[in-house]
Formats: sequence, structure tokens, C-alpha cells
Amino acid sequence: MPPFILHHPVSIAEATQIASELIESGEDFDWVAGGTDVLPNYKWRINPKPHVISLAKIPEANHVTQYEIGCMTKLSSLTEENGVHPLIAEAASKIASSLIRKSATVGGNLCLDTRCFWYNQSEDWRRSIDWCHKADCGTGADCRVIPNQNTLCVATYQGDLAPNFMALGATVTLIGPQGDRTIPLTEFYQLDGMKKNVLQPGEFMLKVTLPQDAYEYDGSYQKLRLRESWDFPEAGITAVWKKGDYSSLKIASTALESIPKIHGEQVDEFVEKWEKGSTIPLLSEAIRRSVKPVNNTALPPNYRRSVVRVLAKRALKNIGCE
Repeated sequence: MPPFILHHPVSIAEATQIASELIESGEDFDWVAGGTDVLPNYKWRINPKPHVISLAKIPEANHVTQYEIGCMTKLSSLTEENGVHPLIAEAASKIASSLIRKSATVGGNLCLDTRCFWYNQSEDWRRSIDWCHKADCGTGADCRVIPNQNTLCVATYQGDLAPNFMALGATVTLIGPQGDRTIPLTEFYQLDGMKKNVLQPGEFMLKVTLPQDAYEYDGSYQKLRLRESWDFPEAGITAVWKKGDYSSLKIASTALESIPKIHGEQVDEFVEKWEKGSTIPLLSEAIRRSVKPVNNTALPPNYRRSVVRVLAKRALKNIGCE
């Protein structure tokens, strides 16, 4: 692993101070929570930084209530027995393996780096086939997925928790040298595999907050992956509603583009004219048509896109839609 200096702040103020000092001195750095994504990438020489700031010892980052979940909360702690929303507990239980869930965190999953077959490889492998737009090493290399363009990275976001928190209307609190701000999770992600999200230099995600009516929603998360006990999602669909109230229905997706997203337009098209027995297939097909996966993960994009229809049907039927 490349050498780096690890910082262990014990408060929000100390964390932002360290970040400010590093920015002023021109030093690059990463935030780290559980490290299950950042550290393996460092071992593969994928965008390593000379400084890493850990959030592990910040009390507020480890704080968990029914409606607030700190960024350092372990995925293994997201259970109904701990008062966590059943949908979030379901999604967490489908992430990676039980061993990884004991280290991986909520903040790490929400801030997961976008992934791409041409990027998430060893340094020797990437050097042998030339670089890509996301890791061009100063060469100005084009994207390997969409040739002859180096203006947009199409690496795929493959986190599991985001669509579920988004469907429940969650907000996130971001902390940085300029203060704190709270925004809807739906506004956190940016459609660019390199920028990924709206975090400014020195900012980190402190917590995610559910609205007061979150527990009125029933939800289901359906996931496609190569190996059920290990892999990142190749496609993921979440459906939630207040049981019997079609106007409250929300559907979200992940692992299909550079951002997770809410499919409000597709739902609105059918919710006012819902017909039992016939609308679910039509809505599921509309969701399928709206996603645009590219050829940068293990499974072909056409297959992933076709499975979206199946996942949407399952999710809707699991929450009792007819």
C-alpha cells in the first residue's frame, strides 16, 4: 500500500481544522470511515492520497437513533432490533458479506466511489492497456467505455443504501470548514463518475436523517448481483408506499448509471390511473426504458436493463401493490 499519514480527530472541530490546514498547504487527502472501499483501492494504487482523515473517533458520527444514523454506523448494526427502518435493515443485510458489514459503514456506502471495469483494476493492469478518463495520470486519456470523449466519466455508482434512503425522503448533514449544511439525499449525487457528489473540498458526510413519517412507509429492495453473498449490485430497485395510498408510491434505482435516482416521472404517469392487475407491468417497463446502463460492469448493459423490469415487479408486489 502507498504510504500515507493517518489523522485521528476526536471532534468535528478538530476534523475540519485538519482539513483546512491540509487544503491551505496544498495537500490532498481522503476521508475514511470503515475503509472497506477506500483502502482496497489504495492497495491497487487507485487514486491514493498522502493524507487520510478518519471519522472513527468523532462521537456524533457514531450516534444512532430511530431517525438519525451517523456516518460511522456499521452496516451490521442496521437491524430492526436496533430500531432501524425495516427497508434500511433489508438493504443493509444484502450488502457484501457478514464480515465486511462489521466494518463497512453507512457513510462509506452512501459516499461510495463510482466503479468501472476499466478503473477498478490493479495499476499494472491499467498501465498495460493504457489509462482511462477517470485515471488518466496526466495523459488526457479518453473514456474506455465511450470512446473518443474525455469530458464525462460514466463510471457506475453501485451503493445499496442510497436508493432506499432517497425513497424514504432522507436528508444528509454535510460538515466542512465553511460550516454545516443539510440537503435532501436526492440532491447529493452528481451525474459525473469523477465528481460523484456535491461535497466541497474539506467536507464530509456526518449523518443521514429520516423524516418523521418514514415509518409509515412499507418498502422492498430488490438486487441483482453475480454472487448473492458478496458482490456489488449490478442493478437495484426500491419501491415504497404508505400501504393502500398509490399517490405515496416512490421507486428508486441504483447501479445503473453514475447516480442513484428517484423515478418520479415514471410513477406519476401511472399513479392517477392505476388499474389493479395491469399497471405494475406497464410501470415496470417504463422504469426499464428510463435507465441507461453502460458496458462497464460484470454483466452486459442490455441484460441489466432487462432485469430492471423484473426487479421492479418484485418490489411492487412485495409491498402489496396490485
